[in-house]
Order: sequence, then structure tokens, then C-alpha cells
Amino acid sequence: MSEESQNATDEPGWEVDPDDESGAAVVATVGRQLRLRREAAGLRAAEFGEAIGYGEDLVYKVESGTRIPRQEYLDKADKVLGARGLISAMKQDVAEVRYPKKVRDLARLEARAVELLSYGNHNMHGLLQTEEYARALLATRRPALSDDELARAVAARMARRSIFDRSPAPELSFVQEEVTLRRPIGGKMVLRRQLQHLLEVGQLRNVEIQVMPTDRGDHPGTSGRIQVLKFGDGTSIGRTDTEFGGRPVSDPKQLRILELRFGIIRAEALNARESLAFIEAALGET
Repeated sequence: MSEESQNATDEPGWEVDPDDESGAAVVATVGRQLRLRREAAGLRAAEFGEAIGYGEDLVYKVESGTRIPRQEYLDKADKVLGARGLISAMKQDVAEVRYPKKVRDLARLEARAVELLSYGNHNMHGLLQTEEYARALLATRRPALSDDELARAVAARMARRSIFDRSPAPELSFVQEEVTLRRPIGGKMVLRRQLQHLLEVGQLRNVEIQVMPTDRGDHPGTSGRIQVLKFGDGTSIGRTDTEFGGRPVSDPKQLRILELRFGIIRAEALNARESLAFIEAALGET
């Protein structure tokens, strides 16, 4: 196999985060099962890799639990090893651990939420981002993410958008500072498509997007972003950048502070209809 082919076939998978103990345990178990089935079939790693179309090095990484196999890897392995769906079924085990633990925890909370309140003063909320906008935004991080880390972060962010497909649909309320609609992350065309996406999402009955014009400076958003998630059992969790150590909080007193601030911010912002008109105008100017 040529070096070019080897590099191409080594792509499907992501490195395991060594700090993610639960995720690493899942990947190690899957890798061990794959190795046992390959050996039972009498195939060397190189032969198995050639049969499924991936490099020998990737096979060893997956089987040693240092590489997270993508779905197509497991599907091909299932077919070659005649596992009758047992290997393909492992996709459910590795689906979540492909994403960083911090993002998995957030996605689980969002999946349970019946209401989300969000104020963003610096960046577009992750749930509102298009894939190309998210990739451009994440690429600005320093130290820079590797290609593997960037792909993983983008995929994780896009996976969270399943919240829009839930039934019953949660109530989603976003207030975005005007600057988040103006900064050309990824260039003007990426920003244009991002604004078009906002206009589409803003038409959903369970979604309210409001814009805070820059000239409205007298509001309590100077402490940074605010996020509150409310759940069906009456509990909530929230976070702001500069208070409570930046950590998620569930204490009712602290949550009341966040909800009070968000309520004032929402009242000071343009209403939903005015905001969509504002976004449309910004699109026309971009």
C-alpha cells in the first residue's frame, strides 16, 4: 500500500481523549472485541485492514483503544468478519464518546431541557451556527486545534442541533448582541449564509431570536453570556462567564439572578419581529 493510500485510509477515526476515563473505557472495550473477532477469523492486522480498506496502523490504533472508529469502519468490519450486525451494533456505544466529554454533558442537558434561555454578547450561540460558520469560529482558537480536534469539535456542535427535531419541541429563546451578526467569521459569504440560517430558524414556532442593538448599552449583559436550561421536573441549571467561577449553578438564588438579568436583557432588546427585520437588513448590507 502506497504512503498516499495509507494516509487516506487512516482518516476514519478520532483520537481518544486520555482525560475522558469513561469514554476511553468504552473505546478500549470495543477495540478489544474487534481484535478478538479478527484473530478468531484468522486474519492478521494487515490483511484485515486491506479487506476493509483501511491502513494496518489504524487497525492497531482502534484495537488498542487509542483511536475511535467511525461508523463506516465498524460496518465494514462487521461484513468482513461475518458478525451479522453485532459489530455494527457497537456504533451505539461509540456514538457519544466521539465527542469531548464537556460537549457530551452539555448535549445531554440540552436533550432534557424543556426551555433554554441564552444571551450571547461575543459569539453566535452554538445551536444557531451553520457548520461552515462553526468550523471557521472554532479555527480561531489558540492554541490552534489540530485537524482532528477541529473535525471532532465541529461534529459535536452539529450533533447538538438535534434539539430542533425533538417532539415535543422545547422553547428556545436567544438574545444576540448586534456584533455577533456583523463580525465576518469565515468571510462575508459564510456570514451571509449564517444570517440566512438565522432567518430560517427564527421562523420556527418554538424559537425566538432577539437582537440587542449596540446602541443600547444600558442593560445587565456586561457580565458576559448567560445560559439557563429548564427541565420538566422543575429544576434548572445556568451559567454566566464572570460569576460563580464560570461554573454551572443550580442553586435557586443564583438562578434567580441569572433569570432576572436575562429578563431585563430580553425586555431591552428588539422584539422577535423587529429582530428578524434587523437580521434581514444586516444580510442585505453584508
